[in-house]
Amino acid sequence: MRALGALAADPARSRGRRHCEDDRGPRGPRDAFQRDRDRIIHSVAFRRLRHKTQVFAAPDGDHFRVRLTHSLEVAQIGRAMARTLGLNEDLTEALCLAHDLGHPPFGHGGEDALERELESAGGFDHNAHSLRLVTLLETPYPGFDGLNLTWEMLEGLAKHNGPISQPSWAMAEADAGHGLELGSWPSLEAQVAAIADDIAYDNHDVDDGLRAGILDLEALVEGVPLVKRHWDAIEARHPGIAPPRKQAALVRDMIGTMVSDVLTETKRRVREAGVETLDDVRAAGRQLAGFSPEMEAQERQLKRHLYAHLYDSEALRPIRVEAQRIVGDLAQKLKDEPGLLPKGWQRGEGEEALLRGIGDYIAGMTDTFAIRRHEEWIGPVDLPDRF
Repeated sequence: MRALGALAADPARSRGRRHCEDDRGPRGPRDAFQRDRDRIIHSVAFRRLRHKTQVFAAPDGDHFRVRLTHSLEVAQIGRAMARTLGLNEDLTEALCLAHDLGHPPFGHGGEDALERELESAGGFDHNAHSLRLVTLLETPYPGFDGLNLTWEMLEGLAKHNGPISQPSWAMAEADAGHGLELGSWPSLEAQVAAIADDIAYDNHDVDDGLRAGILDLEALVEGVPLVKRHWDAIEARHPGIAPPRKQAALVRDMIGTMVSDVLTETKRRVREAGVETLDDVRAAGRQLAGFSPEMEAQERQLKRHLYAHLYDSEALRPIRVEAQRIVGDLAQKLKDEPGLLPKGWQRGEGEEALLRGIGDYIAGMTDTFAIRRHEEWIGPVDLPDRF
């Protein structure tokens, strides 16, 4: 077995799970973090990601990423970095696989609509909802609600974007039940999972945007120096290569460059901070795994291009508008007719309980299920066939 680095999370020293478990049944030779990973993979919420939007709506476009394929790609990148840094690969992989569990249908458009509809009940945040899913809503075990994941796993999910000073109601609820120390930085495994997410969606959204014909290749190459540098280097290595192969090489090379940068910069920051234990990592007061300042500036420039020419593009606006209408209509229908809310999603008396039950129900929907419900309860939808 690979020896863990001094800063790695050690399953043998985990802070444990909230609920004691009856281990008399067959469990196999797995440590605590391997069990966390397996519980995520076998969860209903994870399976639903195959029909949830990443950038393009899931009902059509078989070659585009969805939340499931994105999560798998994040896990591959995260695990490779964890291995090189001597961190715990299983915890890193589990965090990568679980980081998007809380997304509602239709990606960020659906989340924006759900946030508006639930505003009077504290709103909606997909990261906090991931915690709600794994601590409460998934119910595969006879003795408790949730997946009963380790403290380290829950901490990493909660702090996917770093320390939290103003937790949402759902995050505060999870913290109250598990003491997640929201004000500190998480383990290096969690920090690596977060940067792996950025690397994956930056580059794979370029791939999907070019494949869809929404991103203009020439504008991308000329407008983003990071892209141009790699594009020219590929041409120098493979003169006259066919454009589709060159685009695939571009994505691979940029991922490789970003990963190498993170590995070098993370080692530098760890040395500079003088951290020697996992507790030191949490108390460091700063992010230790991340891009160098130079790469961070280049990555921000790439993101700006993607927002301007892909995420906020005219081509995707009709999808976003219709997706928000679908989610908004479903929420309003359930507010008007609470009896439509299935019994398992009812949360008690009062408007706040009703709205949070509606949020849990809609957030669990896939794109395809939300469309079917809208057609059954309200009327037809008008999502473009192209994507």
